[in-house]
Amino acid sequence: MSALTPREIVAELDKFVIKQEQAKRMVAVAVRNRWRRSRLAPGLRDEVAPKNIIMMGPTGVGKTEIARRLARLSGAPFLKVEATKFTEVGYVGRDVESMVRDLMEIGVHLVQEEENGRVRKAAEAAAESSLMDLLLPNSFAQEERGATREKLLRQFRLGFLDDREVEIEVTEQSGPAIDIFAIPGMEQMGGQIKSMFGKAFPPRQRNRKMKIRDAFNVLVQEESGKLVDQEAIADMARERVEQSGIIFIDEIDKIASSSQNRTSDISREGVQRDLLPIVEGSSVNTKYGMVRTDHILFIAAGAFHFNKPSDMIPELQGRFPLRVELQALGKDEFLRILTEPDNALTKQYAALLTTEDIALSFTDDGLEEIAAFAEETNSRLENIGARRLYTIMEKILADISFDAPDMPGAKVLVNRDFVTGHLEDVIKDQDLRQYIL
Repeated sequence: MSALTPREIVAELDKFVIKQEQAKRMVAVAVRNRWRRSRLAPGLRDEVAPKNIIMMGPTGVGKTEIARRLARLSGAPFLKVEATKFTEVGYVGRDVESMVRDLMEIGVHLVQEEENGRVRKAAEAAAESSLMDLLLPNSFAQEERGATREKLLRQFRLGFLDDREVEIEVTEQSGPAIDIFAIPGMEQMGGQIKSMFGKAFPPRQRNRKMKIRDAFNVLVQEESGKLVDQEAIADMARERVEQSGIIFIDEIDKIASSSQNRTSDISREGVQRDLLPIVEGSSVNTKYGMVRTDHILFIAAGAFHFNKPSDMIPELQGRFPLRVELQALGKDEFLRILTEPDNALTKQYAALLTTEDIALSFTDDGLEEIAAFAEETNSRLENIGARRLYTIMEKILADISFDAPDMPGAKVLVNRDFVTGHLEDVIKDQDLRQYIL
């Protein structure tokens, strides 16, 4: 688990998310508390429950981005789900327990990659040895074999043998290829049926010809599988999911029912009731065994335009004790978004066009015009926050992106005149703006 301090976490989030200091501080403390809890005595550790968070704010202000970057910083299994995809038990759709099963799959994949990296050198050495055995016929004399093997190994490591072909034995699933389309909410049963067919048609060995580099990658994968204990991976993944997993539930306001519509939104309340035991702490059956959700951190987010957190059932409200409101973005924030983050749109477009040997640059007045136009459009139409910048930037640079292969070596300067010229049609026609931007 990451040992970053709250201040360091906020500093990292500042590289990608503009403004929203209060939300950043809150999630930074939540992640740090996971680390603090791991340092407690076992008896007390089990008593410390995570402080789940609800982030409120209009779309496009950074709710999802904060959660996504937070997961990368913490190195924890992370899953983002949409609350609207789930249905009450008994209805067609996904049940809420599937989010825990999906998180467990992510945890297993995460640990599998780490373990493969840990044994990578040993697996590569074993794969090189197997590959040299395939390249050297048994007819070689013993004294010649050693010298030739060293020579071939040097050539392989230098890449001189990559395009040569070799025949290796690979493991393939015998019998018909079967893909199970499980009933929504019964994905686990589909996995069990696939497992049953897998036992009925066990894997078989067959020889295949492939290039040496591809054969080496196959052998490395096989050797890694021999060096890694799959049962231990499942146990490690379960421990990591239970102790440091994060589930981000987006659009949670869509399953909250206002008091006026409560009678017509029974299914929404049903999803909340099904979600309650998962957030409170329960055991969920997965193909890797039972997974406890007591210490999984849940971060929920929603715009809450037409309702509020108090419209959720009281029991669920109590499981999200921390609330933070994210602020709407204006011209100044848009200008910072275009220039400051490590993944700023201006940097992305400039890098993309560099591949076509085009130098793209932006002037200060050009960026200010884009930011001002984004703010105005959000005020006139639906406020979609920073996502409006994507649409405007694509509109401005569409012609350059299309003609780029035909103008290598060109230099493009995006200034105020360039921006207004490419937005002239939507600036004049307010009706057109509704459809284009």
